[in-house]
Amino acid sequence: MARPLCSTKRGRPDFGLLQQSLGASGKQAGNRASDAIFYAFDLIYFDGHDLRGVEYRSRRHLLDDTLNGKDGAIRLSETFDTEPAVLLEHVCRLGLEGIVGKHLDRPYRSGRTGDWVKVKCVQSEAFFVVGYERSSVSPGGFGSLVLAAYRGADLVHVGSVGTGFRQAGAIRLRKMLEKLRWKRKRPPLPYSGSADIVWVEPTLIAEIEFRAWTTDGKLRHPSYKGLRERQDNADVFRLD
Repeated sequence: MARPLCSTKRGRPDFGLLQQSLGASGKQAGNRASDAIFYAFDLIYFDGHDLRGVEYRSRRHLLDDTLNGKDGAIRLSETFDTEPAVLLEHVCRLGLEGIVGKHLDRPYRSGRTGDWVKVKCVQSEAFFVVGYERSSVSPGGFGSLVLAAYRGADLVHVGSVGTGFRQAGAIRLRKMLEKLRWKRKRPPLPYSGSADIVWVEPTLIAEIEFRAWTTDGKLRHPSYKGLRERQDNADVFRLD
């Protein structure tokens, strides 16, 4: 198992650059894809053998032996056996996303089991895009995206995001949203705001970075990071 990564000139991972790299086409795709590095962090199948029942410590050793210190497009992710709070403090100071902690003696199990946890410096979750507010500045773009999370089986409005967009990306996203316009009279979720919203089918999933939650259940200081794909197991955030 590996995670693709694109980084800035300062060596920090950049979700936007990765999205551009994977979403490019033609010659541009070849140039951008060459900038991506895959960091392998687990090995669950090798040489005809299913390793999911093997403890992570042994899977990790086998992965290390397989890559054998290679420094190409596929590399081994680093591990640190230290106090998590201290490590997180240093990671956040460097402007990185966060850390992942794993139980060394557990087998591989899919889903959110608690065998491994992601601790982020800044909160970042996936939300449905359920609408957009038109822009008075850029007719081809939008002012903000309306976001929703799950509460049980229902969708709940959790606020809007209007920052983090590049102009070209906003125009492309607006064209995608136009094809998903909500065709029913009522919006796809309860909404009490006064903004003029163009509602869309809750199909697109956006990765949103935010600082905290407000007392009325809205995202505080949200920033758009990019679209997620369903095949990435991008679970839409659940309020419960």
